[in-house]
Amino acid sequence: MAGRAGMKRDANHLTTPEADSKKPKANGSITSFFGAPKNKSSDSKATSSSSAFNKQKWVDSLTSEQKELLQLEIDTLDESWLAQLKEEVVKPEFLALKRFLQKEKQSGAKIFPPEEDIYSWSRHTPLHKVKVVIVGQDPYHNYNQAHGLAFSVRPPTPAPPSLVNIFNEIHNDYPSFQRPANKGGLLIPWAERGVLMLNTCLTVRAHQAASHSNKGWELFTQKAIDLVARVRTRGVVFLAWGTPAGKRVTGINRAKHYVLQSVHPSPLSASRGFFGNQHFKKCNEWLAERYGADEVIDWSLTSKSKTSSPFATIQSPALTGAPNKPIAKGSDASLEEEVSRTTEPAKSTEAVDEFEDDLDALEALAAAEATR
Repeated sequence: MAGRAGMKRDANHLTTPEADSKKPKANGSITSFFGAPKNKSSDSKATSSSSAFNKQKWVDSLTSEQKELLQLEIDTLDESWLAQLKEEVVKPEFLALKRFLQKEKQSGAKIFPPEEDIYSWSRHTPLHKVKVVIVGQDPYHNYNQAHGLAFSVRPPTPAPPSLVNIFNEIHNDYPSFQRPANKGGLLIPWAERGVLMLNTCLTVRAHQAASHSNKGWELFTQKAIDLVARVRTRGVVFLAWGTPAGKRVTGINRAKHYVLQSVHPSPLSASRGFFGNQHFKKCNEWLAERYGADEVIDWSLTSKSKTSSPFATIQSPALTGAPNKPIAKGSDASLEEEVSRTTEPAKSTEAVDEFEDDLDALEALAAAEATR
């Protein structure tokens, strides 16, 4: 309900630039930066492993080349994650990825998200706080969009079409839900409440979708997904939308965790099973049963209302007075407008391009083109 005791913070204080850019100091203690996490008896494995991790000793054990290649991970990957992934980042495959990214940078190529935001997902959602995982794909590849959280965009960029559809599905589950002001799409409040929004590829060249795919990121992020499944022993909800995301959760133990799958929320596939999937309600019902009513996710992004009750009445979109009409194939906007790409920093409120990295949407787009 709107007054649930477990929701101790509203979204407003999390949408500031300071909250979005915070990161640990190099070789510093994550505990001193974020404050000591509340230590619960369950899922203590991740927390105890992180607290036992001697970061400086680990850094000192690296070769000079490893230190150079892994400086970003040393400086910006949250210690709760680094403690568990330290062996992964020194593997030849990951070091080869870092050499590739180093060459990209030296060539002058523009890379998104900005370096300091590549691992922002880890800092906003420490491992011991993960309750929900939303699996994304490729980062947005235009200016002022990607900042390290899947589906999320920075102001003043408006929410992309897929995120608009996500908002409308939340509104269907929770009629009190209100979209952020100015058609925004900043999802940091969710991340701070335990929703890990992880793209399976963490970087991309400007205006070149999937340009960093199959370079090594997928191996690393799969390890992160598997890590959550292993150490969050009380169970986590995995939301996998679209075929690529679904492949990332095939190995999840469904007796321990709750996996919800559907088509992608993009306008070219959402009508085939995303609308009406009730994933946000089902997610909270499961969390309430597993963790208690105080531990469900408040999906609100404004301070005016909370959307955390797992018992909200489900209504038809036609009856809810949804704040934004779902964007789907055949809507007033043409396909060209839906997939338009900006080549300069965002200056307008037009929908941003997001479809090249969505296989479901690509298939639908190809079918639509074939019928013209």
